Amino acid sequence: MKTAVLGHGTVGSGVCEILLDRKKDVSIAAGKEIELGPVLDIRDFDNIPYSDRFTKDFSAVLADPEVGIVAEAMGGIEPAFSYLKAALESGKSVVTSNKELVAEKGAELLSIARAHNANFLFEASVGGGIPLMRPLYSAMSAAGITEMAGILNGTTNYILTKMFSFGADYSDALADAQKLGYAERDPSADVLGWDACRKIAILSSLVWKKTLRPDEIPTEGITKITVKDVSAAEKCGFSIKLLARAKRLENGKIFAKVSPALVKTGSPLSTVSDVYNAVLVRAETTGEVLFYGRGAGKMPTASAVVSDIIECAKAKDNIENVYWENGAQSVFAGKDSVPEKYFIRTEGDVDHVLFGLEKLCENVFMTKPLTESEFSVLKEKINEHGSLLSKIPLFE
Repeated sequence: MKTAVLGHGTVGSGVCEILLDRKKDVSIAAGKEIELGPVLDIRDFDNIPYSDRFTKDFSAVLADPEVGIVAEAMGGIEPAFSYLKAALESGKSVVTSNKELVAEKGAELLSIARAHNANFLFEASVGGGIPLMRPLYSAMSAAGITEMAGILNGTTNYILTKMFSFGADYSDALADAQKLGYAERDPSADVLGWDACRKIAILSSLVWKKTLRPDEIPTEGITKITVKDVSAAEKCGFSIKLLARAKRLENGKIFAKVSPALVKTGSPLSTVSDVYNAVLVRAETTGEVLFYGRGAGKMPTASAVVSDIIECAKAKDNIENVYWENGAQSVFAGKDSVPEKYFIRTEGDVDHVLFGLEKLCENVFMTKPLTESEFSVLKEKINEHGSLLSKIPLFE
């Protein structure tokens, strides 16, 4: 069976290398011979050993009867969506690392895959090389997962690590991340939380089988975190992480949020540093389970793509539990559905007893559990006596 690769960038070239260099291991794991097929890219690659496999014409990939699996590593929505839709409709299985595509078009592509007895898998779209998706939809499918919280973006975790460990301010830590290649020239998707938002939307949809749209999820990045926030949190026994969270409520709705969050020292998530990712899963039967590892990088992500290629090759039919409904009705519970405690810094003559705040240290307090609307009222009251400098929800 041949695997076509769409896109020969960082991840796509890694997939090609693994399929060639580890062909025997991959074939043994798949139970059949897996061969690298055509590689689609608009650029020319004349000086590599498999340059004869390149094509600029997707129809050649689609028409090749030996291609049973298509691995997409192009990124973006189009033309990736059109290509993958056509591949699935022709009965070819598809794997991808494209989180934007899965978050926006996953339900539709899963439905097409099911209709044509093919598979659409996306292990590499969240968590890079961490084996995460398969345990969630197979080993933990009966565990009754109630909540997930993840450090899902290596760039922001690296920046926050620099701020905590070395006292760097945000702009210097970002510049260092860009110098090392951890952050793009335009880091907006990472530092504004969009990347983590897409990933928690995918995880939530996969686990609870209902489409959670990224544009519904309240999302805040790390651009407003200061060295003073970091220092105050550390003094009080906390670290600050960009967390993507989702919780299934009793009414079947899902509360989700992406924001900086206060994590107690000693929590499994508090020790996750540098470019590493982690996802903490809480379930009724298993309690807490932590998935941890490198969340990005050429070979870890390519390895996750190849693991899906193997899974597709092994599957005799559509894997039914890799699916979620594409309902028109929103499953998002609303931003006021789950009260949270907030870590706040203030300035001025703020009477913490009057406002029902727990004083942690000078000008640093913890609120009682509040909804977003209730916090807005508290903010107005505080600003009548001083000023609210920052607020960070507590992850418990």
